Parts: sequence; structure tokens; C-alpha cells
Amino acid sequence: MKAITIPRFGDADVLRLDEVEVPEPGPGQVSIDVAYAGANFAEILYRQGLADVPLPFVPGIEVSGRVRALGPGVEGLRVGQPVAALTIVDSGGYAEVAVTSAELVAPLDGYDLELGLAAALPSNSTTAFLVLDRVARIEPGESVLVHAAAGGLGSQLGQAARLLGAGRVVGTVGNAAKIETALGYGYDEVVLREQAAGAGRFDVVVDLVGGAARRGSLDLLAPMGRMVVLGNASGAEDVGIPANELWLTNKTVSGFNLAAFSAAFPEVAGQALRRAVAGGASGELRVGVETLRLEQAAEAHRRIESGRTTGKLVLEVG
Repeated sequence: MKAITIPRFGDADVLRLDEVEVPEPGPGQVSIDVAYAGANFAEILYRQGLADVPLPFVPGIEVSGRVRALGPGVEGLRVGQPVAALTIVDSGGYAEVAVTSAELVAPLDGYDLELGLAAALPSNSTTAFLVLDRVARIEPGESVLVHAAAGGLGSQLGQAARLLGAGRVVGTVGNAAKIETALGYGYDEVVLREQAAGAGRFDVVVDLVGGAARRGSLDLLAPMGRMVVLGNASGAEDVGIPANELWLTNKTVSGFNLAAFSAAFPEVAGQALRRAVAGGASGELRVGVETLRLEQAAEAHRRIESGRTTGKLVLEVG
């Protein structure tokens, strides 16, 4: 089958379209004939060697398509069924066939949902619900600040906050050209990141950026506020957070990684995935999708790394 591989770590140009063996599902797994694969910042980390993966490696943490085969013990799914799936635990989505746990598969039966849009939901939309509901434990009426509000994940966090009953929802962006885009994703206000200090105090802050934004986010928390760390898009050095400061100010800092969570709690991740799919199908979750071909994976990576993207890029596979 055709697949995009990472033969060595490096910049986007190392990505290569190769012929690889077709994977077979093991116990509790399904294989999927992939129609579309989402493109994500996580796959850039794999390509750069910042995540420990064996080479050559097929990236791809989310897909849509149709069930190809069922592994032993799988029930509730059928061959030929349209699905969206998280392939984040073992990756492999940038390929004509991908394998994942049956618990991380969401059937699309009964939904009026195009497969291109369905591929844009598993990673970002699932993460948004898990972060706000399970990690930040948001309460109705609480205020939320999200950094990188116009990106693939940021666009979902604002809308998920609304669906979970948040009060004031504010986003930050890196440049003024993204403000109008972010305002279409559930935010009451969107400000430039350097202006966040004037936005008030928040019960929940979600930081995908790192660096100065991370340190500043701690100062923006109200008493009993919770900051959730989701990434380091700035590429800045790690930011130390003094435990004594948390103790003295009644603040909490948590981390969330979808791959580690899905590996440890696949049933819970699958529930959130199905919630995300329902939201995308009903229109409660709006996703701006742009499609590239599988062989344009390097271009997708370059655009994500540049910070020029808004919404979601997906790769058309089959």
C-alpha cells in the first residue's frame, strides 16, 4: 500500500511516499481503508525526532474511512462501515490502510457527515472535550482563556467551552489577521497574545503555545483557577513553575497528552470521540477544513509549522 513515511528525522522534506506492507488488525483492533487523514502538529514532533518513534515511521493520528477487517473479539462494528478513528496510540494514519483499537473508532452510520470533515474531528475535537471536561473540570458559568484560538485545536476549544456551559470565553492569536477567524469559533473576544494581560482573570486557561505565554498564563488565573498545558508551539525552552507559588495562590497546573490518555483510557477517549463526531454532524462544532493530497504531506507540515494555518488541514488518501 501507499504511505507517507519518516525515513529519518528532519524538516518537512524528509517525508517520503513509499510502498509498505498492509497492516493487519490484532485482538480488539480494526483495520480501516483510509479516505482522509488529519494533519496535526503532533506529527511534526514525530518527524523532528522530539517523540521516541522507530524509523521508518508512518505518522498520522486520526483518519476517516471504512472498516476493512475486524480483529478477534471485536463486536459492534462491521466491514464496510463508515467510521472516524483515532490512530494516535501507534500512529499510521498517513496510509491507505490504518489499524487502531476498536474502542477508538466512531461509527458514522446515521450521520450526514462527509468523510473529509469526519477526519478533522478525532484529534482536536476529542481533545477539546477531554481537556475542559475531564482535566479542567469546567463548571457552568466559568471563564476560559485559550491561546492559539484560530488553530485546529484552538478553534475547537472555544466551541467546546460553550457547549460545556462556560461563561466568558476569550481567545488569543499571534497576529491580527487571525482575529476575525477565531471570533467565528465561539469566542466572545479575541486579542493579540501580548495583550492577554489586560483581558482579566480566568477560571481556566488552556495553553498550547509555551514560553512567555505559559508564564503569563499562570498570572491570569483567578484563585482556584486551573491551567492546562497542551503543547509548546512556540518551541521555547521549558518553563518552570514553582510549586510554592501554586500552594500560596490556590492555583493548579495540569498537563494533557491525547496519545498517552488514549493508550491508558481508550474507552473514555472513545466516548469523547463519539461526542465530537455527533457535534460535528449536528453543526454544534464548526470545523474549517482544507484538503490536500496525501503526497502533499510535506506542504501540510510546512504550513502548520509556519503558523499560517487556521482551522484544519486534511490529506485525501483514497
